Amino acid sequence: MADSTERGLLRSLSNYPARDETVHIGTTFTDPSTQLSAILNAPNADEQLRDLARLVSERGVVFFKDQDIKIEDQLKLADRLGRLSGKPETSGLHIHPVSETTAEFGPEVSVISSKNGIARAGVNEHTRASTGWHADITFEKVPSDYAILKIHTLPKVGGDTLWASGYEAYDRLSPAFKRFLEGLTAVHNADFFNEYAKAKGVKIQDPRGSPLNKGENLTAVHPVIRTNPVTGYKTLYVNRTFTKRILELTPDESDDVLQYLFRHVAENHDLQVRYRWGKNDVAIWDNRSTFHTATLDYGKEDREGNRAVSLGEVPYFDPKSKSRREALGL
Repeated sequence: MADSTERGLLRSLSNYPARDETVHIGTTFTDPSTQLSAILNAPNADEQLRDLARLVSERGVVFFKDQDIKIEDQLKLADRLGRLSGKPETSGLHIHPVSETTAEFGPEVSVISSKNGIARAGVNEHTRASTGWHADITFEKVPSDYAILKIHTLPKVGGDTLWASGYEAYDRLSPAFKRFLEGLTAVHNADFFNEYAKAKGVKIQDPRGSPLNKGENLTAVHPVIRTNPVTGYKTLYVNRTFTKRILELTPDESDDVLQYLFRHVAENHDLQVRYRWGKNDVAIWDNRSTFHTATLDYGKEDREGNRAVSLGEVPYFDPKSKSRREALGL
């Protein structure tokens, strides 16, 4: 792995070949012999996983090629990344509101499928693709820290996923606009999952991996700018799918500010990374400081994978925290 300021403490991963996909976001472990299953069971597993969590939090999303990891170990890995990087004891693995308890892998596995599963909940394919940008489950009182997705079934072409850096989105704002946003709070809501559940005849899961994530009211209030506790960096934390209103502003003011921030993420392609999946590839990302969106360009072909989502901490903003560029001297 090439040296960089962000990787100064990641010595346990330094023997695995890797490359950065863009300046601001995305790192790929390029050798398929680098297997997460082996890292998970290594004698120094805690050290390697702690460094991996740090790398994911710094680079936003990390990719592994052609992985043999089974779903049981994928769940363990998601939870251990969070535990080794300091998440609260009460935060476990998320159970998605519309997961089915009778699903093949259990409620803690989200099936991402072109045929059914949560990937189709609330999707309208006649709108702009940019409307799909989101961070996972920000409607929960305790949202996600890390998520792990393994794609095992792919269309012949298409089905890429894009991620965007919340760190760089924050850094691109003017100093005056940053000061304005810091300390503001926003409502996140996912009522469309209640509508989906009624339409499909399934019950909203309750609780969902944390004592605070309960009931059918899928609404939470979070800071517009939050601090990632692993890196200490400031990040933008609103997304087009779930964020509905900035509470300290009038409705018109809130709509205008949010629309600007949503476009800020979707239209700045140089703070994004686009990943073309290979069979059995795995992506691990930090939901506290990235956004992502799927690309629904493959018609009726099959595209399917399994996702495990760890829960982190209640989001907070530390006014003493620094931006990524400031911390790295960029």
